[in-house]
Amino acid sequence: MMTRIFTATALLAFTLLLTACPQQTTINKLQNDPVRYRNKEIGLVGNVTNSFGALNFGAYELSDETGKIWVLTERGVPAKGARVAAAGKYVDGVSWGGRKFGSALQETDRRVR
Repeated sequence: MMTRIFTATALLAFTLLLTACPQQTTINKLQNDPVRYRNKEIGLVGNVTNSFGALNFGAYELSDETGKIWVLTERGVPAKGARVAAAGKYVDGVSWGGRKFGSALQETDRRVR
């Protein structure tokens, strides 16, 4: 009986963990099929190639081996050259701070590696 309860609890915890993680993809896949990812929570991993910000708002350009995309953030921006795992919603037609970004990732979480 204890084994069944433990197994059921472990299975439930594993299922919740999987549903909480954003779908990881590449920048090229985002740009080639934007409808599939629009307004969905996704994850990207890459290096920061450009950034600007003020008062904890900003944007940084994330580059992986397949392309580049701007990431909009409401926190400070990571340093140029930093390896970043960013999660957020993919949005099209973004204009922020007087600059047009086309498509971007609206950051909800970030881990600097």
